[in-house]
Amino acid sequence: MRSCINLWIVLALVVPVLLSLRSPRGETQTKPSSSSFSDSSSFSVKLANTFHFNQRIRDGSNLEYDFYRDTCPQAEGIVRSALTRIYFDHRDVAPALLRLFFHDCFIQGCDASLLLDENDGDSNRSVEKQAVPNQTLRGFDKIDLIKEEVEQACPGVVSCADIVSLAARDSVLLAGGPFYPVLTGRRDSHQSFYEEATAQIPRPDDNVTRTLHLFNLRGFNARETVSLLGGHNIGKIGCDFIHQRLYNFQGTGQPDPSIPLDFLRQMRLNCPDSTNTSSNEDEFVTSKPMSSDVHSRLGMSYMQALSSSVSSGSAFDTHYYQSLLRGRGLLFADQQLMAEEKTARLVSAYASDDGSTFRMDFARVMLKMSNLDVLTGLQGQVRLNCSQPVTS
Repeated sequence: MRSCINLWIVLALVVPVLLSLRSPRGETQTKPSSSSFSDSSSFSVKLANTFHFNQRIRDGSNLEYDFYRDTCPQAEGIVRSALTRIYFDHRDVAPALLRLFFHDCFIQGCDASLLLDENDGDSNRSVEKQAVPNQTLRGFDKIDLIKEEVEQACPGVVSCADIVSLAARDSVLLAGGPFYPVLTGRRDSHQSFYEEATAQIPRPDDNVTRTLHLFNLRGFNARETVSLLGGHNIGKIGCDFIHQRLYNFQGTGQPDPSIPLDFLRQMRLNCPDSTNTSSNEDEFVTSKPMSSDVHSRLGMSYMQALSSSVSSGSAFDTHYYQSLLRGRGLLFADQQLMAEEKTARLVSAYASDDGSTFRMDFARVMLKMSNLDVLTGLQGQVRLNCSQPVTS
């Protein structure tokens, strides 16, 4: 009897999600309405509660809800409480950990390979941290602090990959974003993937075709891609990432002509041209990582991108999409979402309601991202120190 109940639970969860992905909002000519999401407004909470029946997601990942219920039942509570303490002292930790999570999962899956300081025990081989797209990532020290607390309670049990995924979810929640369940049971990679990170992390100067292609390679459709990019609505975009667009767009020595003049002036005030460093016009290059105090002063948020006449509500809302509709995207890659009809419709859909559509889609796609190509069971390892692989 119990098995029959569990089967119906799985069907009730999986079928609506599959149907929603077959007919995604914004991908037809019909203007989407928020009413179609009213029946699933509590999707994330219901999904979390349902997984107390210990059903595994049937996607081959073998992750479970509350995987550590027997071996370290306090694990998720430790992550949550530690991150909460950090957050109230350093509010910028939320976007930092969200970005760190994305960069880890996007390359070979959510396996904490990004955290390694050496590659498969070889300190002479390059690691993902050293790849250009990862040089401005922050939050590694915060993951280490959380890991230390977890290790004190349950030595050698909880993986760094699970801690990153849980911390990213809790960061989104602390920043005002939606709750979504995080399945656990990931294992840590023993190697890092420098070449893949260098070539495959989406770049701030990518056009919409390349952005969609990179996400599609990992199983994300246009709707999911546009939803994930909405994570840019919290935190600041560092000046490193928009400098070329403001002063040397595609090697022309001029700004991106698509930027409205008033917005160009505003962006240049926030990111003055304080360097004469030239770079290869065919490749996006960041400067060396800035110190945290400099990073907090230089850059812009999507809140700043909107004029004061536009109400943006809470931090985690639709102001990112409203900015794109007005041509005020900070990154070229972001504004490029308006260059293709399919993605432009999605942007308009997310910007047109009270934010419930975006929040629901973002919760769903973050759950999907957190399950991407994970190591489970006897694969990988559980590191004691997130920056060092376990060696036999």
